[in-house]
Amino acid sequence: MIDLHMHSRYSNDGEFAPSALVETCAERGIDTMSVTDHNCVRACAEAMSAAVKCGIVCLPGTEIDCTYSGVHFHLLGYGIDCASPDFDKIENAVRAQGAAASLQMLEKTRAMGFRIDEAQMQELARDSYWPETWTGELFAEVLLSRPDDADHPLLMPYRAGGERGDNPQANFYWDFYAQGKPCYAEMRYPAMEEVIDLIHRNGGAAVLAHPLVNINGNRDLLDGVIGLGIDGIEAYSSYHSPAQTAGLAMEAKRRGLFFTCGSDYHGRTKPSVFPGEHGGAAEDVMRAQLEKLFRKITK
Repeated sequence: MIDLHMHSRYSNDGEFAPSALVETCAERGIDTMSVTDHNCVRACAEAMSAAVKCGIVCLPGTEIDCTYSGVHFHLLGYGIDCASPDFDKIENAVRAQGAAASLQMLEKTRAMGFRIDEAQMQELARDSYWPETWTGELFAEVLLSRPDDADHPLLMPYRAGGERGDNPQANFYWDFYAQGKPCYAEMRYPAMEEVIDLIHRNGGAAVLAHPLVNINGNRDLLDGVIGLGIDGIEAYSSYHSPAQTAGLAMEAKRRGLFFTCGSDYHGRTKPSVFPGEHGGAAEDVMRAQLEKLFRKITK
């Protein structure tokens, strides 16, 4: 089984140590994996070392925030040189903006009628690798745990049995803190073409993560992204329906790209998503696509 999209504690919304992720993958029968933390490569060495002990192939990876045509995207990089200072620069640029953006989100959350203070957020983020960078998922964790907000109408869809209650924290982020939503705080991310070049310069393959989260049916936008020189598309994802996956896989083949599969596992922020669960990709099909990825990163 293959899963090329998972997050460790080195993501600002991840939970587990890289070695713990590897052990979970071994228990679930995954033999090829990648830990792809947001704007960070700190997990690579630990994950790859643990994977050797478990007999698992672990590709060095990351997931970098970037922009194209004014839209925020995530770009996966596989087979990269994790020791490159280029990735330190990415991490440091995001971290430098984190505190100010977090305070902006706090003010916008208060404007929606929630009585929440800075101390609550700091306490929950205290042991995070990104303590100054508060995510929408972190805000959701605080708000959904407060007795005073038990009956707040904005939170009801995210509680057990609610229409957004399957992955309440992640869904709360997408509904209120993602680009264009009420609590969004702008961060300056590099242009996608710069990130593609960075990944290629460091020996990696550039893959568009969960495309339909950002494309929203805009064919011209997808054509533009492909034209920038990406190598693959994450067709199989916990975000995509079977029909959407089939369409993305067909598009990748038509455009001479490979396609990948990834659960986007995070831990507690997505409790209904588990390693290896990414839409039922056929094993023989994904092995063939994996070979194309390997050929790209071993040239």
